[in-house]
Amino acid sequence: MAHPLAPDLARFRAAGAPFGRAVVTEVWGSAPRGTGAMMVADAQVHFAGGVSGGCVETAVIGEIGEAIARGTPALVSYGVSDETAWTVGLACGGTIRVWVEPVVRPEVAAAIEGPGGAVVATVLAGAGVPGAQLVVTAEGERVALLAAPSPDAGAAAAAARELEQAAGAVTDAAVAAYRRTASRVEEIAAPDGTTLRVLLEVFPRRPVLLCFGGVHVAAALVQLAGPLGYRTIVADGREAFLSRERFPTADELILAWPDEAFARVGLDGDTCVCVLSHDPKFDEPALLAALRSPARYVGAIGSRKTQAARRERLRAAGLTEEQLARLHGPIGLDLGGREPLETALAILAEITAVRFGGSAAPLTAR
Repeated sequence: MAHPLAPDLARFRAAGAPFGRAVVTEVWGSAPRGTGAMMVADAQVHFAGGVSGGCVETAVIGEIGEAIARGTPALVSYGVSDETAWTVGLACGGTIRVWVEPVVRPEVAAAIEGPGGAVVATVLAGAGVPGAQLVVTAEGERVALLAAPSPDAGAAAAAARELEQAAGAVTDAAVAAYRRTASRVEEIAAPDGTTLRVLLEVFPRRPVLLCFGGVHVAAALVQLAGPLGYRTIVADGREAFLSRERFPTADELILAWPDEAFARVGLDGDTCVCVLSHDPKFDEPALLAALRSPARYVGAIGSRKTQAARRERLRAAGLTEEQLARLHGPIGLDLGGREPLETALAILAEITAVRFGGSAAPLTAR
């Protein structure tokens, strides 16, 4: 899905003045924005987005203006103690590091403005001049390799070659970051022994929640998942279960058996599948297809006894142990609730933990 700053990029381009951007790379303490938070600005101090809660934006806008004037990027840090929190720095007392670049290249803009499914890898250090970038898809396909923005063409080309040599390892790290749906900085070894410090910016697709089985829990899931940004789809082989009265806010209703429904949707790494019909003639074909697909999450309703018997039948139908290990069943976290909305909340909590690599442990235990 397009980044919230996508309309602003179009507006800055239309204005015609040079503009750059800033991205949070690392956070310590109680900084208000996380890695990947972004702002764009021009030298006339027009800006959009943000990298903190407003406490360092003015300084960062100035850094972007200086980067535009120099033609080179910079990595800057902001951190304060409680005593100086209301002067220059972070009012919350945290520390952030921000990558500032003098231009938003078209390939990077395409990742920001597109439908998602991309990672922008930016070399922050380790390859001579910083700023070389590799843009890849969520599936690991290389889109573009860009030299560092620098007046020194030779140094920029050398940095690009360094990134080219490490492109395989950087791509693997980018795909892993996409799977976690989390931007991050990693240290990646190049073949010549150089260690590259790389910012991996994740631009995710809109996640899809696909419920097979138009039951009451599916209705509750659609109700909760929509505001969380999911495209919601309900499929069932029984027409009576798929009325608009039952699912007024679902993005799509599909009357079909599992194989046909899943083929129409196309299960990928941004799809979360909940199998809810509680009818083996639907559930098991749905699970066979979903567990063989790249779907990010696959869960099925049913008791532990039901799950054990189901797993045996799925194993006999040819699923591997690795595929069976992907099945979340009984579905959802044990929150103790029993009503449909409570069950839906438990399922979405588990999906969230899977998508973002959470432990589902209490915050006080982390």
